[in-house]
Amino acid sequence: MTSRKTESPMRARLLESAAHLLATEGPSGLSTRKVAAQAGTSTMSLYAQFGSMPELVRAVVDEGFARLATQFDRVVETDDPIADLGSVFAAYIASGRADPDLYVVMFGSASLGGYRTDAQDLHSLGRHTFDFIAAGAERAVEAGRLKPLAPVAVAAQIWSALHGYMTLELAGYFTPPDAGVRNVLAPLMLNLVVGLGDDHDRAVESSRSWFVTNS
Repeated sequence: MTSRKTESPMRARLLESAAHLLATEGPSGLSTRKVAAQAGTSTMSLYAQFGSMPELVRAVVDEGFARLATQFDRVVETDDPIADLGSVFAAYIASGRADPDLYVVMFGSASLGGYRTDAQDLHSLGRHTFDFIAAGAERAVEAGRLKPLAPVAVAAQIWSALHGYMTLELAGYFTPPDAGVRNVLAPLMLNLVVGLGDDHDRAVESSRSWFVTNS
């Protein structure tokens, strides 16, 4: 999981305020006055928490990945690695829905302008996300459910599919969202795991537990 300072209600409000401004107005709309006002505090409090605006923006990205990691850490393993991948899919979607402003900032869908995090730093912040998906893929490969591919290659395809769907859902292309999950995301991920080597009938059976809270 990414490292971050102990969370406090004020710190969380400042991060969420900054994420909302970046997501809705872009970097030109980001100012200490606006962030502090939305969070219900002073600019002095903002600087005491983060030191500078670039540090605040980096903390926003860090927070987004940390919250996603928290969702992943709630996934419980079973004896069915394909069903468990479905739990990973659901955790990813739940995170994006819970914090849409953080999501678009952490993945660069919202412009960060001069506050842009360099690629190496961004990869470091998002590493837990990728490693968690890769670990699930590795279990499926070792169980013989997926082709003997490198887990990183499987994880890259899974993450790409999840991110593509989540981005479109947050942009309002799937209304209502639960219908999008049922009619678009679930079939997409089923086709993906079958394409990656799982037996179709076994995959269908495992997928019955996917997105059960969204159906």
